[in-house]
Amino acid sequence: MNIDHVHFYVEDAIAWRDWFVYTLGFYSIAGHSTLHTHTEVVRNGKIHFVISSPLTDSSPASDYLSLHPAGIADVAFQVVNLEQAIATATAHGAQLLHPIQTEQQSQGLLKWASISGWGDLTHTLVERSGFTSLLPHRAEPGQEVEQLIRLDLSQYLSTQPDGLPNFIDIDHVVLNVAAGSLADAVLWYEKTLGFERQQTFAIQTERSGLSSQVLVHPESGVKFPINEPASATSQIQEFLDVHQGSGVQHIALQTGDIVQTIAHLRQRGLNFLPVPLTYYSQLRQRPGFCLAESEWQAIAQQQVLADWSEGTPQAMLLQAFTQPIFEQPTFFFEIIERQTYCYAERLIQAEGFGEGNFRALFEAIEREQIKRGNLT
Repeated sequence: MNIDHVHFYVEDAIAWRDWFVYTLGFYSIAGHSTLHTHTEVVRNGKIHFVISSPLTDSSPASDYLSLHPAGIADVAFQVVNLEQAIATATAHGAQLLHPIQTEQQSQGLLKWASISGWGDLTHTLVERSGFTSLLPHRAEPGQEVEQLIRLDLSQYLSTQPDGLPNFIDIDHVVLNVAAGSLADAVLWYEKTLGFERQQTFAIQTERSGLSSQVLVHPESGVKFPINEPASATSQIQEFLDVHQGSGVQHIALQTGDIVQTIAHLRQRGLNFLPVPLTYYSQLRQRPGFCLAESEWQAIAQQQVLADWSEGTPQAMLLQAFTQPIFEQPTFFFEIIERQTYCYAERLIQAEGFGEGNFRALFEAIEREQIKRGNLT
């Protein structure tokens, strides 16, 4: 089960399409208006983001925006057997929002259905055979069929415009849930979509804290961490208050060269969470530190977080986090590189989530909370 696409609901899809193109380095591949909704699609690497905004009050985007600020309404997963996936999900309590639909297309077969996720989040499940359009038809009020984007993915699988930051795929999607509901949310995703537990984190500072459970799908390796606040002042609680409920906090975009990617994104005007210089001086003191001087200076200049396991320090986990992209302090992006090295004729890659980076991110967001006056 892989991430097929992610669907944002925003006030102005065209404006946000331009932001993804000119700031984040994606490129536009499709766009369409229906009776009630305007939708744009952008792409980079294997990543597809769908961006919709309402044209009337009858739009699903309008319903979402009446309850939440701009954000992610749907994380869509590609599955091997749609009927089996839907049967499993509904048997364990997921609500079937859109029954299974089948579309025979010129070069392939597209099947899809939608289920309720945690809170107001939706999960569209998609099964593809051959080359198909990115998005299925969806009916809207007052229409028999919505003529959505007709896009042949075969045109785009091997092309990437020169000069753009090159992302590989979505590394993970992070969900924030209310205090006391982490265990239930984890169990729900285990039963309905087949995720399994990986790492557990409990971060506590003098000011606030959080608890986190990382979920991983055993077949694809798709990662789905879930956070809950451990204090009333937690940044997770701030998200829940502003977002008015649980929701996706951030998406990690994987790259093969994080230093170059971030330098390019900074030139495009993307703002990142600042990292104090003391972080990099302390980094040198950690057991297993093996960065060359030039590498250390490069990550310090671009304010990249670095972590590793003591047994495999060459397989380094490198991460950086943007400021919230919307007006409200809710959703942001992570840029991540999982380095690999060869040992005993085996390729070893940085896996999981380094606790040092996890805590550094938490403290960086705390500093932003203090600037906003939401944490004393």
